[in-house]
Amino acid sequence: MAFMHFKKSMDIINSIEINNLKRVKRYLVDSLGYVLAEDIVASYNSPEFPTSAMDGYAVKYRDLKLGKLKIIGINPAGGDIINEVLDGTAIKTFTGSLMPKGSDTLIPIENVEVDGEDIIIKDKVPFGFSVREVGENFAKGDKLIPKGTKLNFTHIGVMASLNIVSPLVYEKPRVAILSTGSELLELGEMQIKSSQIRSSNNYTIEAVVRKYGGEPIQLGCIGDNRENILEVVGDALNQSDIVVTTGGVSVGDFDFVKDVILELGCEVLFKGVRIKPGQHIMVARRDDKFIIALPGFAYSSTVTALIYLLPLIEKFQNLKSSNLKIVEATLLEDFKKRHKKAEFTACRVILKDGNYFVDFKSKKSGTSAIMTNMLGDTALLITSEEDSSKSAGDRVKILLLD
Repeated sequence: MAFMHFKKSMDIINSIEINNLKRVKRYLVDSLGYVLAEDIVASYNSPEFPTSAMDGYAVKYRDLKLGKLKIIGINPAGGDIINEVLDGTAIKTFTGSLMPKGSDTLIPIENVEVDGEDIIIKDKVPFGFSVREVGENFAKGDKLIPKGTKLNFTHIGVMASLNIVSPLVYEKPRVAILSTGSELLELGEMQIKSSQIRSSNNYTIEAVVRKYGGEPIQLGCIGDNRENILEVVGDALNQSDIVVTTGGVSVGDFDFVKDVILELGCEVLFKGVRIKPGQHIMVARRDDKFIIALPGFAYSSTVTALIYLLPLIEKFQNLKSSNLKIVEATLLEDFKKRHKKAEFTACRVILKDGNYFVDFKSKKSGTSAIMTNMLGDTALLITSEEDSSKSAGDRVKILLLD
């Protein structure tokens, strides 16, 4: 079996286009974490009129030199402005109040002393002080939030200020998850054979999907039975956008997933990649639905899910920036390149003075089953199949795990 170069597999993933992206209007706060499917454009100026930014007195700047001004009115926030600031006068004005006609400057309360119906200027302020000009926050026609933005709390606040009740967003892709293997035990299930192991892959993948913007459909575990796998995967494909399986993609007598994918009429985009861990990864497509068949070892399935599943989740939402970040770091110890493959090696990451450093403290060498290598402050050291061993002090690329 010929294994594909890792870069070519990523080129295939990156070139995928989803023909029919699903859009839906969601209530403003419920859109948090979704990806915007429309540009948010300001429909008016904010503020629409000159507005006070502090509690104080609205005055004419040129009158400050008089040293003493007559108080002719009060201007609470939300009230109608009745009085006009005339020469030698001041109107008490509060934060958020519209500036009265005739005024151009706000002198704060702490800068004056009240003397009956007058204010005594103790400390002068510059022209226009504490006056929010028209359009200070945003101007009518400004594109405030571009389509393809993943919405956070600041976006929610800006849209609320624009009276956007239900923004248009992309639906999160539905991701069906199941693990295959007759040896697997579900959560809470009693172990009756020493050969049985606890299933964790499907729960890890569910957590990944939730964290990075998908809607998981947890299907649990299924034994190594071809007919059952065919039925379950077929049903999963019908009710979801992406099906993720773990196990059953290698070359064993009971590895049926790869055969079932073909039987379901899927086009195999690639099968087998020169990558460590997870060389038996398989990705297939049927219309705008996808199957990602991951290896059974816990570390392998997790790493390959991050590499191949996350870009698909992002494509279904037209997300403009990746959830995962690749940065440069400095090696604190030597790294021995063991395989002529693209490798993703668990390492300890340290951020100091804005710079990343990595070593392999507490990381075990062994099979691709060691999920505990991802505990703690962990990143993945990335090396290509063309790379050689690295020395302490070398600059390397790492994949940050948020």
